[in-house]
Amino acid sequence: MRFLRIGPAGAERPALLAADAAGAFDLSALTPDIDGTFLASLTAERRAEIAARADAGEFPLVPLAGLRVGAPVARPGKVVCIGLNYSDHARETGAAIPAEPVVFMKASDTVIGPDDEVLVPRGSEKTDYEIELAIVIGAEARYLASPADAAAVIAGYTITNDVSEREWQLERGGTWDKGKSCETFNPMGPWLVTSDEVADPQTLGLRLRVNGELRQNGSTANMIFDVRHVVWYLSQFMVLHPGDVVNTGTPAGVAMGTPGQPWLRPGDVMELEIDGLGVQRQVLGKA
Repeated sequence: MRFLRIGPAGAERPALLAADAAGAFDLSALTPDIDGTFLASLTAERRAEIAARADAGEFPLVPLAGLRVGAPVARPGKVVCIGLNYSDHARETGAAIPAEPVVFMKASDTVIGPDDEVLVPRGSEKTDYEIELAIVIGAEARYLASPADAAAVIAGYTITNDVSEREWQLERGGTWDKGKSCETFNPMGPWLVTSDEVADPQTLGLRLRVNGELRQNGSTANMIFDVRHVVWYLSQFMVLHPGDVVNTGTPAGVAMGTPGQPWLRPGDVMELEIDGLGVQRQVLGKA
């Protein structure tokens, strides 16, 4: 199943993507939003019930043409991120392969829709892009016994763009967070694809283009710490709740690791896609 949220920012409606992807079933009569409460209810039986009701015509079918698509998860409780989690990205930045996952946080209000405007912050000279596979949590994860237990707490997957200001992240002292939490720095979506629809999250291709030029072309097969390991690991240090989002790292090709360092500028256009998870497109503006 592919869930999404449609409508103006702050007034999105929960929806289920139709089979032809040209329309979506409005789920407002079923749930107020695609949030932690809804995600915690998404058992296999619940998914089958929703699908049957949609097929029976119980939910209005809304054409998507011209409609804004919001982030597929209503404001997450937290956005947890894993840094340097692709071997090729670690090499391009000159960093050692980490012995344990590198963990940092992004403010939850960085989350915007997949096609919303991304703002280059005031004073920024080194704004960068990062396509990432994001995990959406669907059940409490607390001290999981092993990575094998992680599958049961994952509601699904989506695309995120972990936009970053590298000077503020790496050259201004302290933690990474201030280079990661600027407004609009976490476009998400277009869909939340339930985990049963993703046969193997470690075989997905990721691609990001800037102004039509392919910058990142990687695979989740190159993750240092795989999806299940990441969720298990995080659960040893924090409780993950339904509706939380985990950004799992980015492959090589970011501006920081590219000769000439082609930082993002207002007017640039970013296009992102992950196999089976849809496409994002953002135009850069200025704060």
